[in-house]
Amino acid sequence: MDRADSLFDPPESPAATRPEAYPELGVRQFGRFNWLGMWTLYLKEVRRFTKVWMQTLMAPIVTTLLFLAIFSLALAGLRPDINGVPFINFLAPGLIMMSIVQNAFANSSSSLLVAKVQGNVVDFLMPPLSPLELNIGITFGGLTRGLFVGVGTFSAMSLFVDFTVHSFAAALFYAAIASLLLGQIGLIGGIWADKFDHLATITNFVITPLAFLSGTFYSVTQLPGFAYQVTQYNPFFYMIDGFRYALTGHAEGSLLFGASMLIGLTIIASIICQYVLARGWRLKT
Repeated sequence: MDRADSLFDPPESPAATRPEAYPELGVRQFGRFNWLGMWTLYLKEVRRFTKVWMQTLMAPIVTTLLFLAIFSLALAGLRPDINGVPFINFLAPGLIMMSIVQNAFANSSSSLLVAKVQGNVVDFLMPPLSPLELNIGITFGGLTRGLFVGVGTFSAMSLFVDFTVHSFAAALFYAAIASLLLGQIGLIGGIWADKFDHLATITNFVITPLAFLSGTFYSVTQLPGFAYQVTQYNPFFYMIDGFRYALTGHAEGSLLFGASMLIGLTIIASIICQYVLARGWRLKT
C-alpha cells in the first residue's frame, strides 16, 4: 500500500490503546480501596508537620505552658477549688484540649491552602485516590498532629501539675473525636480559603472564641442563665468538659449528650467533606 493511502486508514480500535491490551506494562490494580495511596497521603501529611516540629509541635506546647504559668502565678492562690478540684488541675485539661483542636484544624486547613497557593493542588487530584481516601488521609494527618500536641502538652504539664488520670479511655476518646472533628472542619476551611487571611478569620473569630468561651478558664455554672444555656450547645464545651472528666473525674455537662453531639457533628462534617471533594469545589476551578 502506498504511504499516502495509509493516511486514510481508519484509526486503530480504542481497545488497542487500553492498558489491558498491553499486559507487559503491568497495569496496577488498586481494588475497591486504595490502601497504599491513602497510607502514602497520610504519611505525607505527618511528615509535613514533623519536618518542622519546632514550629508545629514545640511552639504550641510552649504557648500552652505559658498560659498555665500566667494563670498559676496570677490566680492560683486566689481561686478556690472548683467542684472539689484544685484550680490548676481544673485549668490544665482545658488548655490541653484547646491546643489539640487548634493544631488539628491548622494541619488540615494549611495543607490544602498551601497547595492551592503554591499551585500544586493537582498533586492531590491526579493520584488514583477517591474523595473518601483523600478525606481520610488528610483528616488523619490532623488527628495525628492533634494527638502529638496533646501528649506533649500533657507530658510537659505533668512536671508542674499533679495529674491523676480518671479514665484513660475517655481521655483518648475526647482527644481523638475533637481532633477528627476539627480536622474535618480544617479540610473544609482549606478548600474554601483562597489566602491565609481567610483561615485567620476562621481561627480568630470562630475556633479561638468558641474554645475560650466554653469553660476553659472557668466553671460554666458561674455564667448567667442565657449564657449558660448557649454553652450547653457549644461542642467545644463538651470537648473540654469530657477531657476534664477524663483527668479529674468531674464533669459539668452531660457526658452522653456531649459524646453523641461530637460523634454526630463529625459524621456530618465528613459527609460535607466527601461532597465537596467529589465535586471538586474550589479545587478544580
